[in-house]
Amino acid sequence: MNIADLDTPALLVDLDIMESNIARTAKTCRDAGIAWRPHIKGQKTPEIVKKEIAAGAIGATCAKLGEAEIMAAAGITDLLIANQIVGAPKIARLIALLDHADVKVAVDSTINADALAAAATKAGKTLGVLIEVNTGMNRAGTEPGDPTLALARHIAATPGLTLRGVMGWEAHTVAMPDQAEKQAAIAAAIAKLVATAQAIRAAGIQCDIVSCGGTGSYPTCAQQPGVTEIQAGGLIFSDELYRTRFALDFPQALTLLATVTSRPTQTRIILDAGKKAMSSDAAPPRPLGLAATKPVALSAEHATIILDTPSATPAVGDKIQFVVGYSDTTVHLHEKIHAHRNGQIEQSWSVQARGRIS
Repeated sequence: MNIADLDTPALLVDLDIMESNIARTAKTCRDAGIAWRPHIKGQKTPEIVKKEIAAGAIGATCAKLGEAEIMAAAGITDLLIANQIVGAPKIARLIALLDHADVKVAVDSTINADALAAAATKAGKTLGVLIEVNTGMNRAGTEPGDPTLALARHIAATPGLTLRGVMGWEAHTVAMPDQAEKQAAIAAAIAKLVATAQAIRAAGIQCDIVSCGGTGSYPTCAQQPGVTEIQAGGLIFSDELYRTRFALDFPQALTLLATVTSRPTQTRIILDAGKKAMSSDAAPPRPLGLAATKPVALSAEHATIILDTPSATPAVGDKIQFVVGYSDTTVHLHEKIHAHRNGQIEQSWSVQARGRIS
C-alpha cells in the first residue's frame, strides 16, 4: 500500500530516516565507549525498540511502569524506569515484573526506598535502584553530594534493594540558544552527577551506572568523563521541537498524514487532523510542501493552514503530511504507526504502550 491510500489521520514513520538516525546514535555511543538505553516514552512501540537494540542499544528507559510491562512482554528485558514508583498497587506490579525482566527503578527518598524494600523482601526478591540526582532541573531528585550519599548508605544497608547507580536529567540546559553556553551548562550538570557517583564509590558502595543524556543534550553528555549510558530516544524521530528549539541536526522521520476537507477561501485550508491527532503544546506541526509562514492552528478535530498567497491547490480530498511538533505528545494519540520506505508501507505497528500511563 502507498501512504496516499491510507485513511486519515494516519501517523507515519520514514524507515530510511529513522533507521539512519538509530544507526547514527548507536555509533555515537559506541565511539564514546558508553551504552545507549533509549527512552521510549515517545516511541511506545516494541518493534521500534527492537530496531534500536539490533543497532546496539542495551535495553530501554521507560517513564511509566505500564510501559515497562509492555516492553518486558515483548521480550525487551533490560529496563530502567526513570521515575519513582509509589503506592502499594504499583509496587506490587513492579515486584511481579522482576520475574520477567531486569528492572531498575529511580528513587529519591528513604520513604519510597523502604516501601520498595519491604515489598521485595516479602516476595523474596531484590530490586535494583538508581538514585535520581537533581543536577539543576529542579524537579525530582536528591541534591548532589552528601544528600545523595546519605540515601546511598541507607539503600546499601536495606535488605531487598541493591544500588545499581545514579541518574539525572539535565533538562534545564536543552533549550539554551547559545551553543557554547549550553555545552558548558551540560558539562557542569553532568560533573555533579559523576562526582556524586564517585563519592558513593569512595564510601565503599557499588555504583556502576551513571545514566543521563536526553535528546536535547546527548551529544555533549556522551563526551563527559564518567558517564556510562545515555537515555536519548526522541532523536530517532527528530520532531519540530528538537530541530527548532534544541538545535538537533537529525533529519525528521515522523509525520502525520491528513486530508483536506474544506477550502473556504484560496488562502485557507482545513484538514481532518486536530489536537486529537497531533499536538502543538511544545511546537506546532509543520505542513510539508506548502508556502505558509503562519503556524498551523489546531482545534479538537481540525487543522487550519493559512497560505501566504492565494492558491486553488491543494484541493478538497488532497492529502498533506505534517512534520510532528512533538513526538512524545503525538504518538500516544494513535493506535498504529505506519512504517514506510519511499512512500510504500512495509509494516503497520501497534502502539502497544499507548494509554499505559500508570
